[in-house]
Amino acid sequence: MSTAVLETRDLTRSYGRGSSRFDALKGVSLSIADGESVAIVGKSGSGKSTLMHLLALLDLPSTGQVMLNGNDAARVGSGTLNRARNASFGFVFQQFFLIPNASVLENVMLPLKIAGVGSRARKRRAMDALKALDMDDKARNRATDLSGGQKQRVVIARALVNNPTVIFADEPTGNLDTTTGETVADILFTLNKERGITLVLVTHDADLATRCDRSIYVKDGLIVGEEQHS
Repeated sequence: MSTAVLETRDLTRSYGRGSSRFDALKGVSLSIADGESVAIVGKSGSGKSTLMHLLALLDLPSTGQVMLNGNDAARVGSGTLNRARNASFGFVFQQFFLIPNASVLENVMLPLKIAGVGSRARKRRAMDALKALDMDDKARNRATDLSGGQKQRVVIARALVNNPTVIFADEPTGNLDTTTGETVADILFTLNKERGITLVLVTHDADLATRCDRSIYVKDGLIVGEEQHS
């Protein structure tokens, strides 16, 4: 099996204190191999999105470890961690998180701007990413003027612009109709297969989960099962 790109060891995450304390994760250990596609499956409130946020280094665990390429993320300074996240990870969320009145091109360039990439290189790389998603003809459009499916393509282009090794997708088809959702899923799985990008997918959609190499089932903050798909 390939090297683990992400690993968690006895991960817990609690919110609040005393009687109002809520344990979102209660000791989760898992390993995700380089180039693998993994679905984290569970009902609303199961802890699946909390797990994804911890894997993506967007949140810190209460106890336990998150390992990125064998290194404990907690031992890395926050600046280094932010740079590593920006360089290694791409994000595709259900609520597109596009800047509404900015152009499609400006939205896709944003991670490169954060990374300090020069304006000419930013524009070239963003246009290349849009071209890969057949969205280069919409570069000058405002994000608000796009359909749901077009917005999600822009989000994927933005996720790709830094050549990430991992894409995290949280309910990426949740706001889309069936046909558009299948198209977006096809794009994500093609990137996984053809570019070798590790895909971590959070979903409650069983059909989408079965397209992954493996499903991890989460309930009440614990992993309750795992299934390998052929």
